[in-house]
Parts: sequence; structure tokens; C-alpha cells
Amino acid sequence: MLHPASTTPVLLARTSAVSDSSVVSFNVLNLVRSRDRSIFWVLVAALAALALKLTIACNTFGTNDVITFYEFAKALHLHGLEWTYKNSISFNHPPVTAYYLRAIYHLDHLPFCRAYGLTFPLLIRLPGILADFIVVLALLWTVQNDTRVRIPPWALVLFALSPVSLMISGFHGNTDPVMAMFLVLAAISTLRNKPLLAGVFLALGCQIKVVPLLFFPMLFFFWSARRATLSFLVPFAVTSGLLWIEPLTKFPALFLHNVLSYGSFWGIWGITYWLRLTNLPQFSVVSFHHLPPWENITVIALKLFIIVAVLMIAWRRRKLDGRAMIDSLAYSWIIFFVFSPGICVQYMVWLMPFVLMSSPLVFGWLVATSSLFVFFFYNVTAGGLPWYMAISTNQLNRIWTPWTIWPWATLVLAMVLLWRNAIARNPQLRLLSLREAG
Repeated sequence: MLHPASTTPVLLARTSAVSDSSVVSFNVLNLVRSRDRSIFWVLVAALAALALKLTIACNTFGTNDVITFYEFAKALHLHGLEWTYKNSISFNHPPVTAYYLRAIYHLDHLPFCRAYGLTFPLLIRLPGILADFIVVLALLWTVQNDTRVRIPPWALVLFALSPVSLMISGFHGNTDPVMAMFLVLAAISTLRNKPLLAGVFLALGCQIKVVPLLFFPMLFFFWSARRATLSFLVPFAVTSGLLWIEPLTKFPALFLHNVLSYGSFWGIWGITYWLRLTNLPQFSVVSFHHLPPWENITVIALKLFIIVAVLMIAWRRRKLDGRAMIDSLAYSWIIFFVFSPGICVQYMVWLMPFVLMSSPLVFGWLVATSSLFVFFFYNVTAGGLPWYMAISTNQLNRIWTPWTIWPWATLVLAMVLLWRNAIARNPQLRLLSLREAG
């Protein structure tokens, strides 16, 4: 028989082990519960945003873009795609958007749809509203399954309930959120090492707006560095070819002119706005076509700068991992918005998910400043609260355009700070260089 004294260390050890096990179990349980709570609140925020956007879309008409899209849809229904490209310089959308417009124009004229409120103004906004919800779910899934992507719960909740998203997707009436969704899915596919999906999603994004083509070299170099060029390129080419087959085979020159040469408005954003403030005649025309020579030269120079900058990022960072690709996309979007000759208000949803994944803090500031810009744009063009229809005119842009300074300045500051952080991590890094980033 063991002496009681000799059993004491054993009993203490067992007690300590049980106690330690209980503490570990308790901490794990708390961690799981905390994780579940954060997931729960993000989902609640996403569902609340979905309901709010649907409510707004069901009770408002939207902006003059809804009228423009209705006119496009009518022309497509009566005359077809080629005639619409030929007779409307403003129609700069890829064929898939045209097919959707033609479909909802037909639905809008069905008595059954009208009886249930499925009108054109709602149907043009519905894909964007659903796309926003899908992006939240995709980001939430990514955060839960990939430790390389760290987004705090507060940032995900803010993203789901972002005033920018609520106003643009719920009220505006355009296809931009759908394009952003496909580009996010392409980025997540890259993170998951799925070149086929990355190619398909990038191609689908290009069917909504052509701006994702800017990031084609980035994904191409990334997959080439991993000897998966064909796995990415073939699905991208096949998807694009199938969905662009009508214009490419019947009227390629017209298609390329209308869709690929579009350049947004001069004088309402960033550098071109500051040039406009000089009141020099050669920089004073606010339009997206028939610009004076010096405005055209400036637009071309800014576009070339953006393209070269994105190509440099794509080449130098091609061998970094999928997580770095997210940062590359965020950096490229920031450069795009800082140096873009012009943007429209609905473009603000393009970069938000990528800035969120790269830097939640920058995202928070960008949401705050962009919300001011977006709110005053709609409030001015809608004639004050409550909003029902907002009509943007050249006369009104002098009132709301100064509010664009806030998000633009935020992105300029973010660009400078991100570069300083990169230099701090790697003092050998050079701005103008083709040397690989490490």
C-alpha cells in the first residue's frame, strides 16, 4: 500500500491535468462560441442589408441610368445589338448586359410581372443586390477557411451594411456590383489555387463591364509562374468567346469601338477635376466624348500610366502566393482610382472588397469618405430627401463634385502609406523596377 504522502504528488498531478484540460476545453468552447457569434452577426448584417436594398429598390425609381438602360433595352428589343451599338455612343456594355436588358424589358411588359411589382427599375437593380449578398458570403467563407485572409468581424459587418453599397445597389440602377462580384470570385479562386475557376469568373466579369480586362495580365502572369497558363487561359478564352460570339463574328469593329474605348467623364474626379478648377479653356469641357485636344492627351496619358503601373505590379509580384494576389489587386484598384481620368459614382463598389481584404483600416476610412460623396451625389441629383428619382446634369455636378475630393484624397494617402510600409518591410524595394518582389 502506498503511503498517503507518496500519493499526494500523483493526486496533485491528476488534479492539475484535469484542471488544465478543463481550462483548455473552456477556452476552445469560448473561441468556438465567439467565432459563431461573429459569423451570426455578419449574416444578420448581410440579410438586413439585402432586405433594405430590396425595400429601397421596390419603392424608388433610381437614377437617370434606369431611364438610359430602359431606352437601351427598347432599342435592343426593336432593332437588335448591332443597331444599338451603331446608333448610341452611350451604349458601351458587353453583350451579356444587352441580353439581360432585353429579357427584363420583355418581363416588364408582362401583366403578371407588373401585378407583382416586377418592373424594369426593380429588375435592373436585382442582380446587383443579390451580388452584394453573395460577396459577403464568399468573404465570410474565405475568412473561416483560409487563415491568410484576416478580416475582423467589425469590418465584415461594415462591409455588409456599407452605406455606399446600400445607396448604389439599392438605389442607383446599374450592373457594377455584379462585375465586382465576379472579380472577387476570381480572386478567391486564385487564393484557392483554382486556375479554371479564376479564368471563368474573370471572363464573366468582363461580360458585365470590360474594366476587369485591366487585371488579366495580373492573373495571367500569376498562373504562368505556376505553369498553369492553359488551365487559366483556356476557360477564360472559351467563356469570353462564347459570350462575345455575336459581336466578334458579325460586327467586331463596332463592338471594339463602343465597348473597349469607353473613357468615363472628364472633370469630375481626381486629377482631371483639379485641372478643371484651373478654369483654363482646354481643361473645362465636362464630357466623355468629343473632348478638346489637351483633355484627350491627358486622358490617354493617365490611362497609359495606369496600364503600365498595373503591368509592373503584375510582373513583379507574379511569383508571390495567392494572398499576395489579393494585395496586388487592391494596390492596382487604388492606383486606378487615384489616376483615373474620371469615374461615375457607382464605380465606388468596384474596389471595396479588395481594399477590405488587403487593409480593413483603409477600408473603414474609404467607406466613411465615400459615403459622404455618394450621399451628396444622390441628395443633390434627387432634389433632397426622400429620394425617388435622381437626375444628374452638368449644372448639378458643380455642387456635388467637390465631395469627390474626400475619397480621392483617402486613396492618395493610402497609396503613400502602403508604399512606405512596403519599403519598411523590404528596404531594397524600388518604385521603378522590374525586379521581382519578394
